[in-house]
Amino acid sequence: MNVKYKRLLLLGWLAVGFAGAGSALAQVQVERVAAGLEHPWAVAFLPAQRFLVTERAGRLRVVGADGHIGAPVTGLPAIAAGGQGGLLDVVTDSAFASNRTVYVCFSEPEAGGSGNSTAVLRATLSGDATRLENVRVIFSQRPKVASRAHFGCRIVEALDGTLFVTLGDRFSRKEDAQKLDNHLGKVVRIQKDGAVPADNPFVGRAGALPEIWSYGHRNGQGATLGPDGRVWMHEHGPQGGDEINVPQAGGNYGWPVVTYGENYGGGKIGDGLTVKAGMAQPLHYWVPSIAPSGMAFLTSDRYGPAWKGSLFVGSLKFGYLDRLDLKDGKVVAEHKLLEDGRARIRDVRQGPDGLLYVLTDESDGKLLRLRPQ
Repeated sequence: MNVKYKRLLLLGWLAVGFAGAGSALAQVQVERVAAGLEHPWAVAFLPAQRFLVTERAGRLRVVGADGHIGAPVTGLPAIAAGGQGGLLDVVTDSAFASNRTVYVCFSEPEAGGSGNSTAVLRATLSGDATRLENVRVIFSQRPKVASRAHFGCRIVEALDGTLFVTLGDRFSRKEDAQKLDNHLGKVVRIQKDGAVPADNPFVGRAGALPEIWSYGHRNGQGATLGPDGRVWMHEHGPQGGDEINVPQAGGNYGWPVVTYGENYGGGKIGDGLTVKAGMAQPLHYWVPSIAPSGMAFLTSDRYGPAWKGSLFVGSLKFGYLDRLDLKDGKVVAEHKLLEDGRARIRDVRQGPDGLLYVLTDESDGKLLRLRPQ
């Protein structure tokens, strides 16, 4: 059975009041579903209340409803684990119940070289959930770079069945985020077999890679499908300037020409611009940086009306879960949850049961369930 945390979380690990006038105080209990995960990065949901969890070191695990962590799932390709790289995102196909297809984002080593890049594989999870079969890499970021940072690596299946993938600028190649002849600092859109959708914005444009959907991004470690049917994402700024964006076809999101952050240790980046014609402004930004990771909209009513429609983002730097109130597509308020836990929040997802699940990025990482009372 699931082991309850001895302390209750949310504003003193106790209770959170909903903001609506006249609403009763609602308590949220945090349950530990599993512990002992090594720097878990993403969680997906399987039938029978089981979970598929990635560990950054290069292992894919099935976690049972009772919290039991299974042996590593076999069949993964070589993974460049180190620094921020490793086995990162995992999502199940929208038709998983019939096709058992999963998509995994990881840092792929360069054959015969020292470089690596973000890649996405498609595979079938065996009936007993012990191995990946029919494994095929359907996307590989170009070029490969000798770097251990800024992989991005979040996957979202859109309503039309295409896949959106966030790709980091690899830290040392930030200027390439403004160029269309590479995948660095981009969001790409592909079909489930890796093919390029014919309506991608740069299809047929000379000197541009056709997978690119939007550019001028830094390091997107959170992405989700919004209730509006659009893909939402956030990305790390440098020192300050973490952003939330809703990437549009062909959109330029400014990095590194415009940013609300500054160089590590201080000093402006480039000309120090925050606005420039032709470059989109973020929907929301944080100064100082919270180091965001994981992203989910709450569409269920399990926590009451005040939380329904909220956007949830984990903070690695400050160790809290951020609940953002939205109005007319804009962030109007933020609420820091799980703050007293001080655990690096790596992922947050809404489960099939309508509840929120959180991963903590630690050597003894935990899968947590937020249960209303």
